Amino acid sequence: MEAEAAMAAAAAATGAVRVEKVRGRSAVTRCFAKYPLKLIAPSKAGRASSGAAWLYAITYGGGIVSGDIISCTVAVGDGCAAAMTTQASTKVYKAVDSKCSEQVLEARVGKDALFALIPDPVTCFSMARYHQKQVFHVFSNSNLVVVDWFTSGRYESGEKWNFSFYKSINHILLEDQPLFIDSVLLEQSSNFSIADRMQEYNVVAMVILLGPKLKHIQDQMQDEVKKMMSVQLRPPTSAGGRYSTRSQPLHPQRPPIIASCSPFGRMGTGMVARITAVSTESVYSFLRHHLAALEPFLGACPYPAS
Repeated sequence: MEAEAAMAAAAAATGAVRVEKVRGRSAVTRCFAKYPLKLIAPSKAGRASSGAAWLYAITYGGGIVSGDIISCTVAVGDGCAAAMTTQASTKVYKAVDSKCSEQVLEARVGKDALFALIPDPVTCFSMARYHQKQVFHVFSNSNLVVVDWFTSGRYESGEKWNFSFYKSINHILLEDQPLFIDSVLLEQSSNFSIADRMQEYNVVAMVILLGPKLKHIQDQMQDEVKKMMSVQLRPPTSAGGRYSTRSQPLHPQRPPIIASCSPFGRMGTGMVARITAVSTESVYSFLRHHLAALEPFLGACPYPAS
C-alpha cells in the first residue's frame, strides 16, 4: 500500500528533481516540471570547485493563483550537495471562492549529503489563502538547511496582514522517525485581526540547521543571536548614575528585529532560529550574514547583496 501511495503521489507531482554524483560532481540527473511550476537548473550557479547543484523554482504568471496546487519531490543522493531557491518572493494572489493555494515539497537527503532550501519570502496579497507543507527525510549524517519565511504582504503600499489564511508545516523525519515537527498558522479572527497581533512587525522567518557539516554555523549563530538580543532587550538605565535627571521612556521602543535559537534532536544535532522583524531587508541581512559560511559547500553565498 505504501508503494502504491508513493507511486500515486509521484504521478500527481507537478515537479520532480534528482541530484546524483556524475564525474565527482553533484549533477541534476532528472528535472521535471509542469504548470504552474517551472524548474531551472543552471549549469553555472556558483564556483565549479564546490561541486554543488543549484535549482530555481518559479511559477508561471509571477505568482500562485487561487486554487493552484504545486507538489514537488527532491532526491539528493549520497554525498551530493544541492541548493534550491527562487528568483523573487513567492506571491500568493487573492483567493477566489475561498479556494486555498497549496505548495507541498517532499525531499530525501542522502547520507553525507547537503540540501539547502533557501527561498525568498512568501508574500500573501489581500484576501489570499495559502497552505504549504514541507517534509524532509534524512539520515543521521545528512545535512539540511531550511529557510521558511513570509511577509505581511505589500506593506510598503499600506497592505499589512490583510490575507485571510496562512499555514506552513515543516516535518523532519530521521530514518522515518519524527525528529522535528513545526506548524505556523495565521488566520483572521473576529476578535483580533492578524495585524492587531503582529503590531509593527512585517516579517516572520524560521531557519533550520541540521547535520555535522553545519555544526560550526549553528554554534556561531547561537552565540551571535544571544549577544544581539542581550543588547537589544537590556532594560534601559539612566546615563550618569543615581544623580542623573534624564528621564527614561515608560514604554521603550520594540527592537526592529527579534531572534532566538533553540537546539533540537539527540545531543542538539539540530538548531532552529526564529526571527521576526519590521523590514524584509533586515531579515535578508540576517540570513546573508549567518549563512555566508555555506559558500564553501554551495559555491555561492545565499542571499547575496543585490
